[in-house]
Amino acid sequence: MTIDEIIDFMGDLEGVLALRPVPGDGSPEISWGDTFFFHAPDGAVPAATQPFATIVTKDCPGDTGSRLDRPDAFRVNVAAGRREFVRRTGRAPQVAAGDGDPTAGDPVADDTVTAHPVYGSLGWLAVVNPGLRSDETLRELLRHAHDLARARHERRTGR
Repeated sequence: MTIDEIIDFMGDLEGVLALRPVPGDGSPEISWGDTFFFHAPDGAVPAATQPFATIVTKDCPGDTGSRLDRPDAFRVNVAAGRREFVRRTGRAPQVAAGDGDPTAGDPVADDTVTAHPVYGSLGWLAVVNPGLRSDETLRELLRHAHDLARARHERRTGR
């Protein structure tokens, strides 16, 4: 899957807002080139909420294990939630996230669903350079994360 294919897929889900920071839009430079997905049926970035999925295109301080410094490398990050995290990894998020745990998975492995190298303890999963092997699973995870975000939005707004 390419970045554009993922963005198109997400655009077909109800109420998804994709933010794509660029130079000059007031966003921090570290976010330029990345994409952030929110459940925002009104088209405005929701206050006090995090995206339910992201696409990152470069290493960040404290997050270099995915080796996004390679040409055309990117990582899709998904707020899968505890239950889906356990289903996909076989372990609780607190265990799989690392802190030296050698069973946490290899965040460098391309086209493989793994615990997010930084936010795995919060139930986030990640796929570096998604391809044929992870395509359908990633789509399922993105739909699931969207459903969770929509349910949170409905609880907050009473709709």
